[in-house]
Amino acid sequence: MTSAPSLTVEHHDQVMVLHLDDGKANALSFDLIAAINEALNQAEADDDVRAVVVHGRPGRFSGGFDLGVMLGDDFNAMIHLVADGGELVRHLYGASVPVVAACTGHALAAGALMLLGCDVRIGADIDAKIGLNEVAIKMVLPDWAMTIAQVRLSKRHIQRSIANARITSPGDAVDVGFLDQIVSPDTLLEHAIAAAAELASTLDPSAYAGTVESFRGDTLALMDTQVAAARASIA
Repeated sequence: MTSAPSLTVEHHDQVMVLHLDDGKANALSFDLIAAINEALNQAEADDDVRAVVVHGRPGRFSGGFDLGVMLGDDFNAMIHLVADGGELVRHLYGASVPVVAACTGHALAAGALMLLGCDVRIGADIDAKIGLNEVAIKMVLPDWAMTIAQVRLSKRHIQRSIANARITSPGDAVDVGFLDQIVSPDTLLEHAIAAAAELASTLDPSAYAGTVESFRGDTLALMDTQVAAARASIA
């Protein structure tokens, strides 16, 4: 088992598990985003790793971007943090190994977007809030977030999820498209690791990577362009 700020990495046979825990809301800071990306890079480079689980802390998957940056007076820092988040979600969605989310509770804003980047999303059946609340907190979703939302969320719910900032329970989040299933919080990590292990044992690594590149390639390329454009706007 290895550790980084707010992130602990452990291995279960062919599955790498990333435990996110900052002791609070699991806010996506510059450091945490970099640590998750580095762990994903390691997983993709290691032939012994065939799947990844991203696991939150009890009651909190992620509350979104670091509010110290988002509510601060450094506009450039805010733009770069959001762009870094876009690169992280894009990395999850385009990873050459399947990624399973173990959503332990609240997943708001960038936390909900992380769910959209994962192949399989398993949530804890608890009283929690999941969704994109940007409009309610006086923000407009970045272009890359609109892109991933359009390809992952249910067409019946996407208008309310984005424009109306509708927040759902984990149970409702399955129908909306943020989650695939909910389980008891006591068995969440077990279910997530089992799902990842099944993907690891049944999917051919080269075929998976090639399929992701082909099936998701246009979306990934568009997200790359949108993140780059955001950074260029303050260059």
